[in-house]
Amino acid sequence: MPVQKFRTAEEMNDAPVLASGPADVERFLRHCARYWALAPRRYPKGVFKFRSVEEMNDAPLAKTE
Repeated sequence: MPVQKFRTAEEMNDAPVLASGPADVERFLRHCARYWALAPRRYPKGVFKFRSVEEMNDAPLAKTE
């Protein structure tokens, strides 16, 4: 979608609204699916407190799979 620049609010209000088509929505949904496939939501239950950074790094929840 191109960028539009306006000098006044009236000029902005008079401009036609650019609508995206169904292809743009499908592209966005594919992008979202790809993102969640790469970075799935995995939140361990509970609150974890650590006394040091080393202890935090050794915890199993800090490890990436």
